[in-house]
Amino acid sequence: MHLLAATPGSVDEGQEPVDLGQSPADVVFISAADTELAALSSARADMTDPPGLRLASMMHLQHPMSVDLHIDACASRAKLVVARVLGGASYWKYGFEQYAARLADAGVAFAALPGDDKPDPDLRLFSTVCDQDYDALWAYLVEGGPKNAVNFLGYCQHMIAQTPMPQAAEPLLRAGVYWPGAGISDLSAARAHWTKDAPVVPVIFYRALVQGAGLNPINRMVKALLQAGLNPLPIFVASLKDPISVATLDQLFQAAPPEVILNCTSFAVGNPHGDSSPNNPLTAASARQAPVLQVVLAASTEASWEEGDNGLSARDIAMNVALPEVDGRILSRAISFKGEAFFDEATECPIATYKARGDRVTFVAALAANWAQLRRCAPAQRQVALILANYPNKDGRLANGVGLDTPASAVHTLALLQEAGYGVGNAPETSAELMAQIMAGPTNWLTDRATRTGGVLLPIADYMDHYQTLPYKLRARLEERWGAAENDPFFDPKEGGFKLSILRFGKITLGLQPARGYNIDPVETYHSPDLIPPHNYLAFYFWIRHHQKAQAIVHMGKHGNLEWLPGKALALSDSCLPEAILGPMPHIYPFIVNDPGEGTQAKRRAQAVIIDHLTPPLTRAETYGPLRDLEALVDEYYEAAE
Repeated sequence: MHLLAATPGSVDEGQEPVDLGQSPADVVFISAADTELAALSSARADMTDPPGLRLASMMHLQHPMSVDLHIDACASRAKLVVARVLGGASYWKYGFEQYAARLADAGVAFAALPGDDKPDPDLRLFSTVCDQDYDALWAYLVEGGPKNAVNFLGYCQHMIAQTPMPQAAEPLLRAGVYWPGAGISDLSAARAHWTKDAPVVPVIFYRALVQGAGLNPINRMVKALLQAGLNPLPIFVASLKDPISVATLDQLFQAAPPEVILNCTSFAVGNPHGDSSPNNPLTAASARQAPVLQVVLAASTEASWEEGDNGLSARDIAMNVALPEVDGRILSRAISFKGEAFFDEATECPIATYKARGDRVTFVAALAANWAQLRRCAPAQRQVALILANYPNKDGRLANGVGLDTPASAVHTLALLQEAGYGVGNAPETSAELMAQIMAGPTNWLTDRATRTGGVLLPIADYMDHYQTLPYKLRARLEERWGAAENDPFFDPKEGGFKLSILRFGKITLGLQPARGYNIDPVETYHSPDLIPPHNYLAFYFWIRHHQKAQAIVHMGKHGNLEWLPGKALALSDSCLPEAILGPMPHIYPFIVNDPGEGTQAKRRAQAVIIDHLTPPLTRAETYGPLRDLEALVDEYYEAAE
């Protein structure tokens, strides 16, 4: 059996033993919360005469051998051991039993405290400190914050060395406004840094980050939002189900109406069945129907995210992606990861905390700014792109969508947009008229492409300007597979650019999504996880984003191929093709209701808002067109022959 060294920010599932390698000290503190360990490390450093202290992550004490090693080498030689046991004794069964029994035998005081503010009689029963000391220690940790952390250690020292008793725990607000550099503040402190009339963007995060030392990603997010021309409003909450937190959010939303909401908390307020669900403060009337972007503070390391294709761990996906989807939040990106900030020699513990990833913070700020701009822009001025799928790439499958008459839906959508005041011009009145316009221009069917006319032009110089902004390794992969841009079959050397299947109807454009490639099997490669798209694919979205300057993209019906391009499964990086091509774009996706699995792919990889449509009603297929006429003639002939 291998014996591993402790790795900060990681989660030990108990499969391998971990040796913390700690020497004895007067006080040992064990917790599963990295923010709590960081807070106590900082508190010890601020004290003039701190107690001897060892900090240990409970995540590294899951294997029985890890527990035994730590008790033998460190805990059994201490004077006081405090453990915060989140979830109760059953969640740390072997560890709890061994620490309780062996510390009692060794005469070491033991306090097993709940990991939250809910009493746990079993934990209290097996603790060997008096009720007064138990309640005092627990209160310091429940309230949290730098001052309470210092007083917690001071109280530990009082218990073991009869030093003066520190003051009782000071209550920390359950919810309120925070501002970088000022700490717990109020709305006026935030407004002092705002731009007049700029969109307000609340950033909602757990109170535990204020209690501990995990505010780096929040501080970076606030700074990025300010740079994007937005007014950030950082708000800490105990949870979105806590009544005080809900009331605080409602009051702040009324005082500063939000345009977009960034939510950094985990889990969901509602449940998939909708029954007995508490009111969601992010969808209350005071929230003004603001889009809610889910922002992930990942518990995994940045290295594991960067090197892997999964994006996030199963635990992060469950807490920060799957459950928030129940509340209808729009998944953005993971902006921070857990990692070792430093090794605290005094406590012999690697201190892990959230560390922001700058380019991910910038992406989320840009996405929030684009949603805010879309909401504030008058309908008549909004630039919108409707994109139709083509699977496989034959002209007989243009504008296909499962369970959706996509051409008719596109025509109907254009009419509805026009009624709503959008700048729609010269729109087709029938699906047949629309299809005729698409067929007249360049499509994905290459057989007679040279004879086609129409389509918009993206000059090669403009394409290369946008192309050069992509990460080098992404460009290298594309050129290795498809060669130079001028070799692309959609490149017209006479016109000096790409001819693209895009129609303009005023401020609304309608485009035919490019194929994943050419001279390939379109069926086999449509969902390929490693086939990088060719230059014309990038040119299509470059034109929509940078030349039309679209403020929103609507992919019409199940399903396109953007969300299947190479890259991470979720929590994308700048080298993942869906992000490189779509960018921080508001994305709407009408999708058939009976396929949530593939719809989820678009939500998680392309920040899509899924709008479900029902399956079409069953009816007789019958014949149509010339076949129907032929059938009528045959029937007439049969009747005449009789």
